[in-house]
Amino acid sequence: MAHVVVLGAGLGGTIMAYELRDALGSEHQISVINKGPEYSFVPSNPWVAVGWRDRDAVTVDLAPVFAKRNIDFHPQGAKRLHAAEKRVELTDGQSISYDYLTISTGPELAFDEIPGFGPEHFTQSVCQIDHALKAKPAFDALVANPGPVVIGAVQGASCFGPAYEFAFILEKALRDAKVRDRVPMTFVTSEPYVGHLGLDGVGDTKGMIESAMRDGHIKWICNAKLDKVEDGKLSVSEIAEDGSVKQAHELPFAYSMMLPAFRGVEAVRDIEGLTNPRGFILADKYQRNPAFPEIFSVGVCVAIPPVGKTPVPVGVPKTGFMIESMVTATVQNIARLIADEEPNAVPTWNAICLADFGDSGIAFVAQPQLPPRNVNWSSEGKWVHLAKVGFEKYFMGKMRSGQSEPFYEHLALQVLGIDKLKAVKTEPAE
Repeated sequence: MAHVVVLGAGLGGTIMAYELRDALGSEHQISVINKGPEYSFVPSNPWVAVGWRDRDAVTVDLAPVFAKRNIDFHPQGAKRLHAAEKRVELTDGQSISYDYLTISTGPELAFDEIPGFGPEHFTQSVCQIDHALKAKPAFDALVANPGPVVIGAVQGASCFGPAYEFAFILEKALRDAKVRDRVPMTFVTSEPYVGHLGLDGVGDTKGMIESAMRDGHIKWICNAKLDKVEDGKLSVSEIAEDGSVKQAHELPFAYSMMLPAFRGVEAVRDIEGLTNPRGFILADKYQRNPAFPEIFSVGVCVAIPPVGKTPVPVGVPKTGFMIESMVTATVQNIARLIADEEPNAVPTWNAICLADFGDSGIAFVAQPQLPPRNVNWSSEGKWVHLAKVGFEKYFMGKMRSGQSEPFYEHLALQVLGIDKLKAVKTEPAE
């Protein structure tokens, strides 16, 4: 009997556990270690922050679902991975040994790298459910006392879609509250241009998002480096192509939500051969770590180089389909290893994204996610908002029932009509 441990129960980790149980059957042990008892649907956090959703609508109590699927659950979380010993030390002093480990911890949020930044100081966040819930009273205060708003993503950020989503969702919520005319809005981003998304754009995301911002009367600053945050003021340097400061901006705000840079979580950081200097997990094309071949990784915790040099550091996002493809390939490769065969499943890293703008949105497909691409498509309209709502309901039902059906591939095949956007391809093992 093999023991497979899943470290982290976010989007990648929860699906990983479900797919492992489907693939391995009941004769093998599967354990999940997570910080806390809940799964939280992060894409809904912008809606939570303006009161369109509450906690119960976007979270799942994992213990009964895992119990139903015969998956052991350790919600106390990991203190430290001891990779050389094939064990995970938990926060309560226990240790869990493994034959195979999949790391899906997501990131640690690097708010501390900028003075005054983050929900413990002067800006809001939608990165976690607790942050989004905290942002709701701040939104209420903005409606009661309108003033300038600054939304965006800082240097080193790799998740830009939620920043754009929140800017437009907030704009819609302010219109609904009849105070939009008293709220100047500015979008501040480390991207070299609006709609870059850490992907050098997809289709005409640049033109579409710029047009939407002009329609919504949202100004923007690109190549921006956030220097510090004070109560009611952001200090931002706009960086030129040669790395010099093109212009310094002092931006007053009554409300600000800026996405942070990510780094690897403390439990896995600084393990030689496992992580890069930023703490992200090193992986080969099979999602397998070269130094510790029994360790795989999926999702935001995986080390991926940027698409190219930019004046301000910009990371690469890990989108839902990309994560799903990592999960499926990893499950197939672990099953092969248990059967004394070599890995041969390679994730395709294609991307499908539905970016909700409150009452409309932008969808894009990139095959593969990083350019150059075979498919480079984007579209916009009210249908995207409706599709995102439907996706949320579908995915939450899937999480609550313990199912592992690959949603994104079905979306590509049945809705978008793209018949070659597969999650995994098989190659001869090296």
